[in-house]
Amino acid sequence: MPRRKATTCAYAILLLLTCIAWRLSAEAGGAGARESILVDFETATVGELPAGFSTAVTGGGGPGAWRVVEDATAPNGGKVLAQTSTDKTSSRFPLCIYDRIAAKDVEVSVTFKPVSGTVDQAAGLVARYRDQDNYYIVRANALEDNVRLYKVERGKRQQFAGVNVKVPANEWQTLSLEVTGTHFRVFLNNTLLFEADDARLKEPGKVGLWTKADSVTSFDNLTVKTDAAR
Repeated sequence: MPRRKATTCAYAILLLLTCIAWRLSAEAGGAGARESILVDFETATVGELPAGFSTAVTGGGGPGAWRVVEDATAPNGGKVLAQTSTDKTSSRFPLCIYDRIAAKDVEVSVTFKPVSGTVDQAAGLVARYRDQDNYYIVRANALEDNVRLYKVERGKRQQFAGVNVKVPANEWQTLSLEVTGTHFRVFLNNTLLFEADDARLKEPGKVGLWTKADSVTSFDNLTVKTDAAR
């Protein structure tokens, strides 16, 4: 092979290898930048709100009663976070917000157990929370046996997706929500229930937990994954 052609071929191979190495490095860096946080409440004080959380209420009625309690049936066999107020105001939605993360695109999941309630037996996950009147919420209801996805704007809920599915009372289950851009994916016990799209609430926000009316609900193993965590 002539020297000029051999040199050109060598440069081409070197360039190709450099591009491959750069791409692998970029992919590894992107994967490493992803943050995953697990909150299992095991180090929290019984009877108190865990550190890093704050509470709010959408709608009417009194405040929620969020506190750490002991529960031998819990996934970790120890402490869980429970909403224990039994205020029956149907338009009352107690929130417990995790203040240490604000993100636009996020995966959030929690194990939950509907304990009691005559108006509702609901457990929910909140994403892109700006304040008590603006956020997305996916909730599972043991009285209605369904899972629904809402946007809350200016304090008003509007459903934009949902399915009927068995949600047993007094059993631990896992609810998960993935939000990427305008696309939403909802899972119950690691099974994809449905996907949907909405473009109204575009700004980053916090994640958190949600109940309704007189729902007494326990939560454990809150998991948050995001590239934009802070």
